[in-house]
Amino acid sequence: MHRVLLVLALVAVAGVGFAQETKDRYPEGAATPRGLTAAERTVIAKSPLLAARGAGAPMGDVRAVAEYEPMEGILIAYEGPSSWRAVLRNMGRHITTTGNADLFIMCDTSSEATSARSDFIAAGADASRVFTKVRQTDTIWMRDYGPRYIYENGIRAIVDHTYNRPRPNDNQLPTFWGADRGEVVYTIPLVHGGGNYHLDALGGAASTLLIANENPGLTGSQIIELWRDFQGVDTTLFDPLPAFVDSTQHIDMWMQIVADDVIVISDWPLEPGSSWDATCDAAAADYAAAGWTVIRTPAVRQGGTHYTFTNVVICNGIVLIPEYDNISATYSQQALAAWQLAVPNRTVVQVDCDAIVTASGVMHCIVMHIPENSGGLNPVAWLTAPDGGVFEAGETVNLAWRTDDDEGVVTVDLLFRAEPSQAFELIAEGIANTGSFAWTAPDVNTETGTLRVVARDADGREGADDTDRPITITGSTCLADTNGDGIVNPADFTAWINAFNNQFPECDQNGDGSCTPTDFTAWINNYNNGC
Repeated sequence: MHRVLLVLALVAVAGVGFAQETKDRYPEGAATPRGLTAAERTVIAKSPLLAARGAGAPMGDVRAVAEYEPMEGILIAYEGPSSWRAVLRNMGRHITTTGNADLFIMCDTSSEATSARSDFIAAGADASRVFTKVRQTDTIWMRDYGPRYIYENGIRAIVDHTYNRPRPNDNQLPTFWGADRGEVVYTIPLVHGGGNYHLDALGGAASTLLIANENPGLTGSQIIELWRDFQGVDTTLFDPLPAFVDSTQHIDMWMQIVADDVIVISDWPLEPGSSWDATCDAAAADYAAAGWTVIRTPAVRQGGTHYTFTNVVICNGIVLIPEYDNISATYSQQALAAWQLAVPNRTVVQVDCDAIVTASGVMHCIVMHIPENSGGLNPVAWLTAPDGGVFEAGETVNLAWRTDDDEGVVTVDLLFRAEPSQAFELIAEGIANTGSFAWTAPDVNTETGTLRVVARDADGREGADDTDRPITITGSTCLADTNGDGIVNPADFTAWINAFNNQFPECDQNGDGSCTPTDFTAWINNYNNGC
């Protein structure tokens, strides 16, 4: 995937390389906040962030994946001071056990990967579910820059945006992740922070108008249309909370969608009637009017910190919610009750988040969800090309496909049939899952051909896909093509009867030089075999 590289006016000096420059900007163990630092504001003022552009939007049927759907795992970056990493380890313990999901940990070095894995296992994580990847990141805030997933014709794919922070290693992570897993990455031309987005499994989504400020060259309608094209959702744009209340102005700081028609939204018991309380109340009223069940949970401002209880992690059977000792225990108790009401069929677990909330983010901000294969244990296949078309016999046609599986597709079969009434015949069997194959179109005449790909995993489970549009092949002269129009179809039977009655040469189907009733049997055979 091609990306636009941003020229960052960081505190570089002559001879200092890019890697060293970013390491100096984001040193190991740094408590880089979720919001912009003063230095980053200076960078953006001198060199505004520009949205990268890719090859275009997905071409298949797209469905965005909600966080409350089944998950393969959770992706995190092992960054920040030790107190932040303790929060990650506590989360990882619950995610890999009660949450029944894998934990993928991005680590800057091999030595960090080794120690991180040991740290998580020592904290109680299921060792069989802890996986490390060595790839440098700048910050812990995975939600804002990490890979956002869609299903495209049932195959997992990634929609990437330009991170709204000048943090180059973070910004480039989805490209690495997609390449590492063999997943297609689409680049939506938006500057964005992923935490400013929530969606359901039915094509609805929510964001704040911060997105318009980040993309001044686009109207709100154009932004909504981009999300529709790339993620298959219709997005509602809400007013953001004031920056002095929440510096990120992200929607995940005050709402969370937990089911197709259930949402949790903040309430402000200590500041009723404030503009931020009114924003939350208005959103709650809108969702209630649309038939949703709306659960309210407290939000508190104290000492310049926004203590939110909507910034949570849903992962299969669990919901991890923040618990704070720095404010009255009453609010954590109220939040627990609200979440137990909102998700009665999940286990709600409180995690101490005092250490990280002062950086303008909590648990949702430091994870990205990796959905499970849409086929469950069974492979999913998609024959991407050709989807219909007209070809000549002997022409080389590039067949292309994509696959997905919980453990990986091992081999594929490719098949073709000339007519719907015929059985599929093998083009190639048990070949490597390379994604492409050069096929020589057979010598048949058809307007209703079908191609098929069959994907198979190591356990022998299969998934298949057929072309949606007909394959037309113009073959050499065919005896059954009695009327000579290049296509073998029932009209040729009428033409053969006419030829037989008039003793025309086209009646001779068996090549014996005469036109007799035995040629009828020969015509039927030729017709059935498309020749």
